[in-house]
Amino acid sequence: MEAAKGEKPRLVDDALGGLTYQVIGLAMAVHNDLGPGHRESTYHNAMAQRFVDAELVAEWEPQLPIFDENGNQVNFYVPDHLVEGVLLVEYKAHGHPLTNDEIAQCIDYFAASDCQVLLLFNFGKPRLEWKRLFPPQKILAHRRKRWTPHPPNR
Repeated sequence: MEAAKGEKPRLVDDALGGLTYQVIGLAMAVHNDLGPGHRESTYHNAMAQRFVDAELVAEWEPQLPIFDENGNQVNFYVPDHLVEGVLLVEYKAHGHPLTNDEIAQCIDYFAASDCQVLLLFNFGKPRLEWKRLFPPQKILAHRRKRWTPHPPNR
């Protein structure tokens, strides 16, 4: 969405009250502290500690179940963290820029959860790379129709 002529562009409101900016700041602090070159698990552990230090509730590798139309769980996805129950976070430690493959992985997470925002970080580059992602409209429509577990028939 472009700003009208003469109007300054505005920040995107993700309705999380600054949580995404706080988590991005924590990731920047981890990257500044550790630098690139470590395994993904090192950054995962460091972020977990930063969440504790910041007094943020962060669930470690939550399982996002996927249900079929009969309510049977057929699989699950595992993002790296779920912060404050509303923000999904995924970490990478690649020496190359983030690709559509990593973004597609995050879209899977949207399809299996009710979260409206995901932060994707790549700690493997000399400068921290991050993306703030929102669920595509097709996922939102599909999520409402098919991926919500049905209550058992009585």
